[in-house]
Parts: sequence; C-alpha cells; structure tokens
Amino acid sequence: MTELPKTSGDYKRLLVDDKEIVLVGTAHISQDSVDTVIRTIDEIIPDTVCVELDRQRYQSLINKKGWESLNLKELIKKKQIPFLLTNLALSSYQKRMGLHTGVKPGAELAAAAQTAEARGMIVELVDRNIRTTLLRVWRKTGFWNKMKVIASLFGSMFEKQELNEEELSKLRESDTLSGMLDEMGKLLPSVKQILVDERDTYMAYHIRNAPGEKVLAVVGAAHLPGIIRLLQGEEISSEVITDISIVPPKTTLSKLIPWLIPGIVIILFIGGFFFGNRDQLANVATAWVLANGLFSALGALLALGHPATVLSAFIAAPITSLNPTIGAGFVTGLVQSFVAAPTVRDMENVGEDLTTFKGWWQNRLARVLLVFLFSSIGSSIGTFVALGWLKNLF
Repeated sequence: MTELPKTSGDYKRLLVDDKEIVLVGTAHISQDSVDTVIRTIDEIIPDTVCVELDRQRYQSLINKKGWESLNLKELIKKKQIPFLLTNLALSSYQKRMGLHTGVKPGAELAAAAQTAEARGMIVELVDRNIRTTLLRVWRKTGFWNKMKVIASLFGSMFEKQELNEEELSKLRESDTLSGMLDEMGKLLPSVKQILVDERDTYMAYHIRNAPGEKVLAVVGAAHLPGIIRLLQGEEISSEVITDISIVPPKTTLSKLIPWLIPGIVIILFIGGFFFGNRDQLANVATAWVLANGLFSALGALLALGHPATVLSAFIAAPITSLNPTIGAGFVTGLVQSFVAAPTVRDMENVGEDLTTFKGWWQNRLARVLLVFLFSSIGSSIGTFVALGWLKNLF
C-alpha cells in the first residue's frame, strides 16, 4: 500500500494492490458534503463509486413514495415493529438535525450514487444491511447496555441540537471524531464495535475488492480513519466478512425468559387451587384480569388509540400475558391499523412529523407504533402488579 499525494483537500488517495482508491469523508446532513461529492466525482472520474449504503437505505433515499408501499399490518404480524420503531427513531434524529441545514439526511450518499450512474460509472453499495447491524447490536449487548442504548436512542429523538455547516465541518475532522468514538468505546464497547468497527471492516473489504483501477469511496467521516487503517493493513479475508454478516441466534436464556413469568403465574394458580386458599382464587383471577387489562388499556389511551383499540387492549392483555408468542401490542397495533389506518399524507410526511414530540401523536402511522409500544409496556407493568396479589393464594 502506498499513499499518493492529495490533489485536493476534499479527499485522500491511497494505492492498494495497484488500485487507486480515493476516499471522501462526509457529514450526512451537509450541503457542503453534497457539493464536495459531486465535484470530486467530476474531478477524479473513477471507474467505480462506492457508497456507504445498503440496498434498503438506498431505496429509501431515492424512493420518495417508499412509505406508501409500507404494509403495516404485515410488519405487525411478522413482529418487525420494534425494528421499524428503531429505524424511525434514528431517522427522526437525523432529520431534525438536517432541518437546520436544509439538507435531507444521506443526501450526499444519494448524490454520489445518482451522479455516478448519470456519468456511466459503476456504483457499489458497500455498507452492511442495516437490519443485520441492529440485530447484532441487540443480541450481542448485555441487558444494562441495552437499556443505555434504548434510553440514548429515544432521548435523542427529542433532544434539541442545531448544527450549521461550520460546526459540521469541525465534526468531519478526524481528531474530533476519533475522540468521540474513543469515548463511545469506553461507555459502550460492544455497541461501538458493531456500529463502527465491524462496518469499517465490511466497507474496507468491499472498497478494496470493487471493480476498476480507480475507485472513489464516499463514507461518513466517522468511518474514514478506520477504513484507511484497514486498507493500509493486511487484506481482510472473506471468512471475516461472512462472520460479521451473520445475525447471532437468540440465546437459550433469552428464549426461556419470556416464558418465565407466564410459567410462574400458571404454577401459582395451579398450586393455589390444590394447596392454597381456594376462596381467594376468584379474587386473584379478577385482579389478574383487571391489572393487565387496565394498565394495557391505559397505555393505548396515552398513545391516543381509537376507543376500539383501548377496549382490545383491556381484553387481550390478560390473555397475551400468559402467551409470549402473542403480545398485547400485536393485538392493539393490528386493531389500530384497521380502525384508524394511516393515510397517504401520514406515509408521505412521517419523516417530518417525527422531528417533533407532538408529531408522534398526530401522525397516524406513528400512533400505531405508539399504541403497540405503550400497550405492551402497560401489560408488562400490569403483570408485575398482579404477581404481588398472587401471594394471597397461599
């Protein structure tokens, strides 16, 4: 590997395996980054342009009507609502920052791909599938770190942060970003490894193996130092890429935990019937129904769910609490999506609506997600409250 001299302050040149690789570090909400990418493509005239996107994210960037094709009911049935919620939370944070620069998040990545296509160049989407990344984070992170991630993610949704082009330019400096990533590595090492380090490895491998003698890679500035270091080192094996592309299976413990509380409840009811105070059995059963039903219904109500949705939460929660394969949110989300289906306007404007706290309740698509989340949390609270009354059986 040989480093070639720069011909511009916008990019860095490397010679890797007799291939010239030019790297551009960008900010995802910066108009300056959009201009830089287009200018660099026209100046370098590469054979291939590699972009920090996967197929799903690329389609969402270029397809303005992508939300209109969203099958919400199917997502609920496939239990993919938590994934959609996470995506929307990340999107909300980026879009809110982008409002201050007037640039859509990821605009420079879309510009890189579309400009390259218009110039007849090869386009390579070199980032790992986002669903794989998020599932690896979730399944390889301990319980308390998961709580930190959730708190940080949803806290950032309503955090006011205004960045102008000058501040974004400072953030693109490698020393500033390195310090931020080092801090993240200390607080959440497993999360940083999966979100940053593994993706650096994945992208470096695909950039190095991209077709053509001259390759331009457009990546977020946070990934630039890691990718350069990897390109300067030994070649990454395909086995490494296969390994970091696998979604880890659920552990045996994680599979058993959802059945733990229902199992305890059923055992207590059976034990109370045969060995406990049978006179209390009807009272405790009523308490179980009321605690689960009322707390789940309250969650649906806080999400401004339809009256039919609130009623379905009250009816479903006492039953679904004993069956981990079907949660209360599964039922309430489906009911809400039927009785107050998101409109085309909701689909088209969901990104903008979610940049404000109020928008989460005004947008019907977001409200379905809130109903799913809040009624599920309410049912869980009701279950723990009811457990306290089960001791009266003995």
